[in-house]
Amino acid sequence: MSDAPPADAPPADGAPETAADDATKVFVGHRELLFSIVYDMLGSVADTEDVLQETWLAWTSRAGAPGAEPIAAPRPYLVRIAVNKALARRAVISRRRETYIGPWLPEPLITPLTDPPDPGDGADAAERTESVSMALLVVLETLTPLERAVFVLHELFGYAHTETADILGRTPAAVRQLAHRAREHVHARRPRYRADPRLRRQVTERFAAAVSGGDLQGLLELLAPDVTLWADGGGKATAAGRRPVHGRDKVARVLSAGAGRTGRGLDIRYERINGDPSAVLFRAGTPFAVLVVELVPGSERVQGIYFVTNPDKLSRLG
Repeated sequence: MSDAPPADAPPADGAPETAADDATKVFVGHRELLFSIVYDMLGSVADTEDVLQETWLAWTSRAGAPGAEPIAAPRPYLVRIAVNKALARRAVISRRRETYIGPWLPEPLITPLTDPPDPGDGADAAERTESVSMALLVVLETLTPLERAVFVLHELFGYAHTETADILGRTPAAVRQLAHRAREHVHARRPRYRADPRLRRQVTERFAAAVSGGDLQGLLELLAPDVTLWADGGGKATAAGRRPVHGRDKVARVLSAGAGRTGRGLDIRYERINGDPSAVLFRAGTPFAVLVVELVPGSERVQGIYFVTNPDKLSRLG
């Protein structure tokens, strides 16, 4: 589907702005927030874009209709539409996942290299959210769709349970219960820790060099004993098998062997993927893989490796 029109698109032939023009401007002004919420619920850029297109169509049919009554609070109205359309999209994604080959990882999203805004800058709390890491998105996949929606809205975007209840059409008591279950589940599997970006970048560079060079000894020195490798090729590209690989020796052998088959002729570009310093590997100018590493808290050892080679998930990184 195509994207909604840009915010600064003027009316044709200098005509005065219509209700539809005003509605489109309001939508585009909230688009970044809507994208962040929906992407965190779905983990797919392509599906997020489709949901935003559906949201825009629903919004403009109501707010942009000739003679339509103004909507006093457009943001909660738009968030409600987007969240509920994202929940409906989860059913489509679940059916698609049933035939997916090998481990599934979220679609990598390039995020700005600048630091997030200072919490004291006066920006609206609902607009201020830290980019969600690849590791956290993997954990969020284990929640039910409603638990994930509640977690995203409350924990990541600061919505009160009463606001979330209104968005989802549930009671505040039901939302509190969903939030409790989701929070316990996530925190049991994902400690609230994020390595220093400079250390993450240094380790990522060393790790990418070892992988691309097939340096088995270098990999063994970097990997934690209980490291896990998730490799998502989607059946369309080289991957490490149909299941995650566990343990330092096995992971090092898989990566060094893979480098022998595919490592030559790769260029490495360092980007911030889902908020973390990461490596994007290119072959002949085309994205070949995204490599994201997760460190043991307080250490330079790698405990999680997320390796995306499915070309369908890399097409927006070029």
